[in-house]
Amino acid sequence: MLVIGCGVACLGATAIAEDLYKFLKEIPIGGEGGWDILTVDAATRRLYLSHATKVVVVDLAQNKIAGEIADTPGVHGFIVAPELQRGFSSNAKEAKASVVDLKTLHTISKVETGENPDALVYESHQGEVYVFNHTGKSATVINGKDASVVATIPLEGSPEFAVADGSGGRVYCNLEDKNEVAVIDTAKHEVIASWPLAPGEEPTGIALDAVHHRLFVGCHNKLMAMLDTETGKVIATVPIGAGVDGCAFDGAMQVAFASCGDGTTTIVKEETPEKLTVTQTLKTERGARTMAIDPKTHRIYLPSAQFEPPPSPSPGVLPARPKIVPNTVKLLVYGPIGTPKP
Repeated sequence: MLVIGCGVACLGATAIAEDLYKFLKEIPIGGEGGWDILTVDAATRRLYLSHATKVVVVDLAQNKIAGEIADTPGVHGFIVAPELQRGFSSNAKEAKASVVDLKTLHTISKVETGENPDALVYESHQGEVYVFNHTGKSATVINGKDASVVATIPLEGSPEFAVADGSGGRVYCNLEDKNEVAVIDTAKHEVIASWPLAPGEEPTGIALDAVHHRLFVGCHNKLMAMLDTETGKVIATVPIGAGVDGCAFDGAMQVAFASCGDGTTTIVKEETPEKLTVTQTLKTERGARTMAIDPKTHRIYLPSAQFEPPPSPSPGVLPARPKIVPNTVKLLVYGPIGTPKP
């Protein structure tokens, strides 16, 4: 199938290669409530999963829970600043970011953010944390060393996921309601460009191939868009599943991932900087919409759970979101089939 939109080719809609990934195992998480963003710290073999009012810390060498970070109400995400031995969470229900000691997992302090802080990234060249406030339509920039707020950057729309390009001095952030990527200059702390994603709509997940200057953006109209970060233009699109949230990129394997709530993860090969090919539609589980990748093992991790049957909706009322069965949250683990090849 070949779909043309806005002069951009939708390439490789059908898998033409053998499957790259397979299911390996589950890691029980348990507890009550939902989850959102997860982060892998490859150096320490830890995974951090935002889970309701806490962050669950998973030992990836032992595939079991190693601890938790408490008092993070409505947490959306957690990122690490390895050289500072600190972590930072986005606590939506209190409009604050927690500053955490990674050795003890204790909270050092909290920093005021904008309304409904969601995704966050660490920009290591400046040593700063960018907290993206979804409802507040802004980014709070925090000095990683002293936890002071150095800037608040207004955005033209509601931010979703973001990714830092330290060598380029930029942070890229999806604006979900504007169908754009906002480009932030990390030295000036200001938006210097907005890149349209057409034919992509309602962008969420984002990942970066810094070597080839390419962004991968998961969009809710079931497309992944690849952008050139030197021109801001959409170079190619491929079809993905429904309900995308997370994206990731493996530089060694030259593949991008889009994790979707419909129970699939689309795996896409960057054949050249101008061509994408869907190599596999990996079957996961319903609700497994966010993900993280371990660059050392190339394994991917997706949270999921069991859900109660949804209640019958009243006439004229949208169906309610199904509730999570307590103590069923888990991590699904998938890995490459055979030796990863670039």
